[in-house]
Amino acid sequence: MAWIVRTSGPPSAISRPVEKELRDASGGLPIASARTMAEVIAESTRRDDFNMTLLVIFGSSALLLAVIGIYGLMAYTVGQRTQEVGIRMAMGAEPRNVRIMVILEGMRLALGGVGIGTVSALGTSRLISGLLFGVKAWDPLVFAAVPVVLSVVALLAVWFPARRAARTDPTDALRRT
Repeated sequence: MAWIVRTSGPPSAISRPVEKELRDASGGLPIASARTMAEVIAESTRRDDFNMTLLVIFGSSALLLAVIGIYGLMAYTVGQRTQEVGIRMAMGAEPRNVRIMVILEGMRLALGGVGIGTVSALGTSRLISGLLFGVKAWDPLVFAAVPVVLSVVALLAVWFPARRAARTDPTDALRRT
């Protein structure tokens, strides 16, 4: 048997008197557990909360790996193209133009990945709809915000190698040949 008592004050303040009255009314039977509605709700959603925490951890790890990968690829590419950048700078290219060239190259790859990921997410959104609570499987805000966030993160990952390329000294770069 379960009893629900509604109170306007804090539930902890009346739990002892309610337990005493229930014991008296039931002929002295013990009370198995007295819980607040907040505790009941928290217990019922504990597994879903754990699943969402895992998804956040895995998603954050994937984002970190993507940033490291983009940065590493662009840093390697800039390192391989040091002589080319040095020649461009010696021929009169502005550091701003070199920086834009590297950023555009990196962002072309990143935006391609964001596009493929968005299309894949649209296709698989029905599969994860069972894990979602209070959110539609196709939430326009999410499908608009996530590509923007990923693009900004990719831009930051590309920015540092592009800045390094723009600082290339033409004489040092040409000496490496």
